Amino acid sequence: MTKLRLSFQTIEFGKIDIHLCTLRNRQEFHDPGNIAKNLGISPAQWPIFGVVWPSSMVLAHYISDFNTGSKRILEVGCGMALSSLLLNKKHANITATDYHPEVSTFLERNTLLNKDQPIVYEQVDWAEKEDDLGLFDLIIGSDLLYEDQHVSLLANFIEGHSNEECEVIIVDPGRGRKNKLSDRMTELGYSSSQEKPIHTNYLSEEFKGYILKFSR
Repeated sequence: MTKLRLSFQTIEFGKIDIHLCTLRNRQEFHDPGNIAKNLGISPAQWPIFGVVWPSSMVLAHYISDFNTGSKRILEVGCGMALSSLLLNKKHANITATDYHPEVSTFLERNTLLNKDQPIVYEQVDWAEKEDDLGLFDLIIGSDLLYEDQHVSLLANFIEGHSNEECEVIIVDPGRGRKNKLSDRMTELGYSSSQEKPIHTNYLSEEFKGYILKFSR
């Protein structure tokens, strides 16, 4: 991580502060062992995990007011894991996942920055059929549908990790695939709805995406 230019910021959720160490910008790249390359992650894709995207902010603000109770929660494609860090601060039962090999390093560093307990984390590939994650009551994620193939991969991954009764919350910025995901989730037996976030004054630009909600 020493060869990367980093940035530090604090994001407020009411009386809760979440401190983050992120990449300085989306031009950073450091893969000396070709670990990411061997996973199919190109230099252009490499930094995507390491900044806070608007959809991540929307998800975190939405989940900050969500009654998670004793639910077992999974964040899919967590990146900087803002929602996971927030839920961890609130002592929720959260597990974070991503495909990028550097996510675990930043997650550990940011958990320490926030002086909280370690977050359960697993590096996963949506296409793999076997992992040790188990089943969850609430599955969350943001900005996950970059390619058409991601629709079925994500839906099947969610299905494979959903309890019999499960809620799913996905924030989509509007890359043209949200309806395809909704259709696929409906085929899998989930009810489906879409809504615009009510308040996004914490963002510098208008948010044109939607909050996708599925349940069964």
